[in-house]
Amino acid sequence: MAILVALLITLCLLFGNVQCLTRHYEFNIQMKNVTRLCHTRSIVTVNGKFPGPPIVAREGDRLLIKVNNHVSNNITIHWHGIRQLRSGWADGPAYITQCPIQTGQSYVYNFTITGQRGTLWWHAHFSWLRSTVYGPIIIHPTQNVPYPFEKPHKEVPIIFGEWFNTDTEAIISQALQTGGGPNVSDAYTINGLPGLLYNCSSKDTFKLKVKPGKTYLLRIINAALNDELFFSIANHTLTTVDVDAIYVKPFQTNTILIAPGQTSNVLLKTKPNFPKAKFLMMARPYATGSGTFDNSTVTGLLEYESPKLLHHSVKKLPLLKPSLPALNDTTFATKFSNKLRSLASPQFPANVPKKVDKHFFFTVGLGTNPCDKNQTCQGPNGTKFAASINNVSFVQPTTALLQAHFSGQSTGVYKANFPFSPSHWFNFTGTTPPNNTMVNNDTRIMVLPFNASVELVMQDTSILGTESHPLHLHGFNFFVVGQGFGNYDPNNDPKNFNLVDPVERNTVGVPPGGWVAIRFFADNPGVWFMHCHLEVHTSWGLKMAWLVLDGKLPNQKLLPPPSDLPKC
Repeated sequence: MAILVALLITLCLLFGNVQCLTRHYEFNIQMKNVTRLCHTRSIVTVNGKFPGPPIVAREGDRLLIKVNNHVSNNITIHWHGIRQLRSGWADGPAYITQCPIQTGQSYVYNFTITGQRGTLWWHAHFSWLRSTVYGPIIIHPTQNVPYPFEKPHKEVPIIFGEWFNTDTEAIISQALQTGGGPNVSDAYTINGLPGLLYNCSSKDTFKLKVKPGKTYLLRIINAALNDELFFSIANHTLTTVDVDAIYVKPFQTNTILIAPGQTSNVLLKTKPNFPKAKFLMMARPYATGSGTFDNSTVTGLLEYESPKLLHHSVKKLPLLKPSLPALNDTTFATKFSNKLRSLASPQFPANVPKKVDKHFFFTVGLGTNPCDKNQTCQGPNGTKFAASINNVSFVQPTTALLQAHFSGQSTGVYKANFPFSPSHWFNFTGTTPPNNTMVNNDTRIMVLPFNASVELVMQDTSILGTESHPLHLHGFNFFVVGQGFGNYDPNNDPKNFNLVDPVERNTVGVPPGGWVAIRFFADNPGVWFMHCHLEVHTSWGLKMAWLVLDGKLPNQKLLPPPSDLPKC
């Protein structure tokens, strides 16, 4: 794969193909006063926009995005889902692939989009700044290459977010100090707008104007900090055609489920004639844990462009509401995820590893840390909430892991001994948790040889209650070959793995009280972050990193760092 990628890029550069452009963007990180729910906050933005500006490119394009930091916060930007082949310096997670961009500093993210097309997104990857710093990445196929579905009349980004009436940096800082759960958001948003059902928000409603008898491509992104979401449009059917910038076998549904970090392209076919109604589009959480969450609903309006004769009466049209699944409808969530299958066509094959070189079993879930001396903590039994993978709660280093690896100065920065499986085995999803809920705090990474085929089973635990965990892997796509409930059975569950057309993703939900199995080729040298995309769990330590070593050939090696790489 790496050889093919390098060949494509080389041909593109040699022959000056118009399909391969260098696109320049400039991101100015700046403060802006924004009012929602009658609360005005000074928020961190890109170019003063909330949500931020779209990145629009074609498959094969090179992107140069200069980020200028004009705020007091440190910041980095992550290009979520971009493979970053040999360009890990541009991936963005703070202290993993780069030191943050400090106040008054700039950094140019330089990467090429190779073998990807669809919807991805970008967001801040430092503390909780992504609550306001995010936007879409729209990747069109190369010129003259059609979609494998009906060409839409129009394409519309739909970005879910969360609005907080108070500063999110203060919220997570207080939570980490006290050891308790952070305050939840005050509203969900569609394209930055909360919608009709919140107080003082009726004017802040996203409206999608459509024409009868047309097909619209909705590019849906869940940029919310801490909640999976159900989404539906009243009296309309959606056809899912793409997830995480990978085409899937199309299927119709009234409701989609989308976790934080995930994207989905859906086709919306409008009614053939002007309907005598307006239609609500609604999203609300799929809640699986016992913690608090924002139990509210964001709305937008789907309105048909009315004939002139009817224009005067449009305001009087009835407003129809969709029916969404119950908050804890895991049955729907399971059925929905099981419908997702790769196209597995000659043009878009599913190159799932059939033979596995490296097997890993990771437990993911919550735990506790001891309370500091002379402090009262708000976690379970006077402890602090924590989260871990294989009982290792990740301690963020003060030097970027990739820089430490590349310079050969990893001593004191990280340990290359992340456990292949948990050191203590128990009934992971049983009703009786282990007596000791404490986690180990450390900076450990897992080392992989170049191009190793990997199978990773991630098992939810019930230590402090079962919960869905959307895990995001940087630098790779992976195939979801199996999932189930209860404890993973290594003898019987692999017999039911789908190795023919499993869905290919970059973010997958570990089912509450269950497990998920993924496979991928470690064909991208560098250090790659993997973490829960529920921001509260990442803050508590549910994260780790993979180190993929260089291959033998020149085009299988990590490129040197750029000269403007920020310093710690």
